[in-house]
Amino acid sequence: MDAFYASAEQASKPSLRGKAVIVGGLGPRGVVATASYEARRFGVHSAMPMGQARRLAPNAAYLVPRFGLYREISDQVMGLLRELSPLVEPLSLDEAFVDLEAGGVAWDAASAEAVGRRLRTDIRAVTGLTGSVGLAASKMLAKIASEEAKPDGLWLIEPGTERALLAEKSVRILPGVGPATGDHLRRAGINTVGEIAEAGEDELVRLLGKAHGGHLYTMALAVDERPVVAERETKSVSVEDTFDVDIHDRVRVRLEVDRLAERCVQRLRGGGHSGRTVVLKVRRYDFSTLTRSETLRGPTDDPGVVREAAARLLESVDTTGGVRLLGVGVSGLADYTQEDLFAQAAAAAAAAGSSEGEPEVAEEEVGAEVVPSGDGDVEEEAAERRWHAGHDVRHAEFGPGWVQGSGVGRVTVRFETPGSEPGRVRTFRVDDPALSASEPLPLVGERDEVRAGGGAGSPAAG
Repeated sequence: MDAFYASAEQASKPSLRGKAVIVGGLGPRGVVATASYEARRFGVHSAMPMGQARRLAPNAAYLVPRFGLYREISDQVMGLLRELSPLVEPLSLDEAFVDLEAGGVAWDAASAEAVGRRLRTDIRAVTGLTGSVGLAASKMLAKIASEEAKPDGLWLIEPGTERALLAEKSVRILPGVGPATGDHLRRAGINTVGEIAEAGEDELVRLLGKAHGGHLYTMALAVDERPVVAERETKSVSVEDTFDVDIHDRVRVRLEVDRLAERCVQRLRGGGHSGRTVVLKVRRYDFSTLTRSETLRGPTDDPGVVREAAARLLESVDTTGGVRLLGVGVSGLADYTQEDLFAQAAAAAAAAGSSEGEPEVAEEEVGAEVVPSGDGDVEEEAAERRWHAGHDVRHAEFGPGWVQGSGVGRVTVRFETPGSEPGRVRTFRVDDPALSASEPLPLVGERDEVRAGGGAGSPAAG
């Protein structure tokens, strides 16, 4: 998919179409997840610190991710791919390998190209977004072809032409060759893929080590025999948060761990899993990262059990200097649960006991952040709703819209929908009772309706 997160935001927000859009963490330590092609003209790219992006593109729209929407679109695209073949290997929400031969839909270059063109048409019809297709005889070459085809294109590497095609390309086109490896090769006088092949395997091993050098030499010869693997087993589920300001208060750290444990269990249950090992991750003020784990007597998806295990692990970690990042994960996954009766009994006893302990805190996940909504006084800001830039809202009078910005007790909302004209902006108090969070609206109609309209079902080539 092309600039996936940013393209999804542009499709759902008419006022942002054709404009620079940057999606990512908006705090001081945030990074760019995706930049629209309009933003890339200013030099903004993924993984760039958000502060640097703001200096390069100060007038861009900066939005917090909406992963629920992105996953929904991703499921639609992966569904289209699985109609082509049983062998689909997702790499991320917006990218996957597909073995077309295994699906019986392609047997030569011409039939593969026809499938690729039809797929691009279907993706646009079903999601309203564009995707780029790379076609080749191996996974490495298909990946390269898809990158070269961007945006909104298709590139077929004809069998037998691979080495000649790669020879003149920069070494950076090969997977795994980043800036550091590229600079190392350049200092050795190797700038193109063809020069890697000419240097020979022994020279590459001398420069980069046995594993990396040997693998790079094989790629330069256009050799990649990795099969497309349909299903990759989920081994763990985890969530983590990086904080804008280091946390020093021990009570706050414990509260954050509790929230992360709740979120982790939500994700665990969403995948139909339970787990036996609870893992706590703590990155401290000096960037040192500690992990602690505890294995339970049986797999569980009980939030109380995971929360208490994470709290016990926290007791063994010194956080007095400050905490930059916290994470909670569950591994040893299974598809059944074996309830920890002792933990449940302890939780019930605690609930029936004194009311002087920590207040019970519910939570609401908003993008990459969690907002407490309980009635305790742990944090004063819990009483004030947070509105995240780009997230969906609904007003009792003005209908659906999205948050354009907030601060100083005010929230600015632009009222528009994916199918409307650019909408009007209005400002409200952050506690306006008529304003509430909302689910994203679909970018296009349901798939059957699209096909009934005559678009996605017919192939683009014979």
